[in-house]
Amino acid sequence: MNGSDWGDDRPFDSRGSSSWPANAGKFLRFHLCKENKDTQDALGVIGKMLGLQSRSFGFSGTKDKRAVTTQQVTVFKVPANKIAALNKRLYGIKVGNFCYVKEGLGLGQLMGNRFTITLRGVVAESEDMIKAAVDGLGKNGFINYYGLQRFGSGSVPTHRIGAALLRGEWKNAVNLVLDPREGERDDIKEVREHYKQHGDIDMALRNFPRHLVAEKAILQCLRKCPDNYLQALKGIPRPLRMMYVHSYQSYLWNHAASMRVEKYGISQVVEGDLIYTKESHPGEATSVGTSEVDGLTNSSEIDICPEAIPEENIQSVKLVDSEDLSKGIYSFEDVVLPLPGSQALFPGNEVAEIYHEMAKKDGISLTENAHGVKEFSITSMKGGYRRVFQKPIDFEWELMTYTDDSASLAETDLDILSKGKLTEAKVANEPAASSKNSASNPPDCKMEEPLATSMPTSETRLEENKSIGSSDTLPSKLAVKLAFTLPASSYATMAIRELLKDSTSVAYQKTLDC
Repeated sequence: MNGSDWGDDRPFDSRGSSSWPANAGKFLRFHLCKENKDTQDALGVIGKMLGLQSRSFGFSGTKDKRAVTTQQVTVFKVPANKIAALNKRLYGIKVGNFCYVKEGLGLGQLMGNRFTITLRGVVAESEDMIKAAVDGLGKNGFINYYGLQRFGSGSVPTHRIGAALLRGEWKNAVNLVLDPREGERDDIKEVREHYKQHGDIDMALRNFPRHLVAEKAILQCLRKCPDNYLQALKGIPRPLRMMYVHSYQSYLWNHAASMRVEKYGISQVVEGDLIYTKESHPGEATSVGTSEVDGLTNSSEIDICPEAIPEENIQSVKLVDSEDLSKGIYSFEDVVLPLPGSQALFPGNEVAEIYHEMAKKDGISLTENAHGVKEFSITSMKGGYRRVFQKPIDFEWELMTYTDDSASLAETDLDILSKGKLTEAKVANEPAASSKNSASNPPDCKMEEPLATSMPTSETRLEENKSIGSSDTLPSKLAVKLAFTLPASSYATMAIRELLKDSTSVAYQKTLDC
């Protein structure tokens, strides 16, 4: 295949072309690099330029807006040169590293993420203190809390909506989604306030931005069926509406993790702990989420990427007993805590109490349903498990000095693609121009998920305490650059929290310069 085989003057059918070479994989896979955009927004821009809907693209998970990220994306029967040609028109987005594969990507097909994070303006009594703190993170890891993305960044956290759903308070749940909230743009806040006062659905639908998926879905249903709040909630795309309940599970899990560490420490396993059994260890997967996902997000930038433990592993845990302790075969790294559900076990010690106490305060039973709507009932969910502690993988760090606050301290994949030739329509396994003489398909590319916020794998490490943008007149400042990998659904923000000993509250996070 060459460029002339895919003339841009030919109309393209997103359902596939009969002239597609027989020896080419039917999906084009490419790397999407973006900055200050979430995955869905970036693909929406690309899709609009191609005349495709964003759902035409496949990807493993939604990457954060507030970062420079790289991820793999697939699209069905789109020639590479059509997408590569967009690079000249894209702002804050680049595409490259094209190849054809047999299957597309889907949410949940994510092993993990590679992060490169630079902490500027580091202040410490000595460089030895910095070294001890960073080495401690690499050696000991961090409490594997769910991050703020799980609960949304707005004044109405998603777990509160989830709690209302579990109680069967449909109108309350709708109001929590639609009501005015602090921290939003003024124009959105005005629309919310106008709707709350006047109930003008048409006006709200006209003025709510497209990314308020849940709000618009609810209003469209209420316009057809006034006061049918349950039906309105079911109008929200399933991944998003289930995320409300999942976030309540995560809320309970975070509290249980805090109690486990506070009461028993992190140095050992104790009787009654839940651990993954050695013979059926599920790798780095950590919990069960919904399998019915379609890639939709909402304005709160909540995390809706499904976390996958195969169903056969849901019962691959056991309670630690005195015999296990005497054998010493388990360590704290094996300890897990449940996300409540019908098939999830609770610990056999005091940690189990925190689940029921927290749920009771919210008027929720973890053993009985308050209503007959299964998808909003915790006992109708299987549940899952999540590691209490997580160590960063392939952990590297370096101490740097700099004088210019605007100087870049880490080269991103977006930088590399912007200045290189990887954005050209060169395909790793490009088939021949004529497929008639081909005996078989070309070999597929490896289906590895790329780094999330990455530096090139070939990069040599800078010398420790390397100076960037040095000047004889400006005072030098310290920066720490970290590079590490985390499994899917573990949060880099929680690793940084452990290093900096910062609060994870929404109020504190909003004081940071994102």
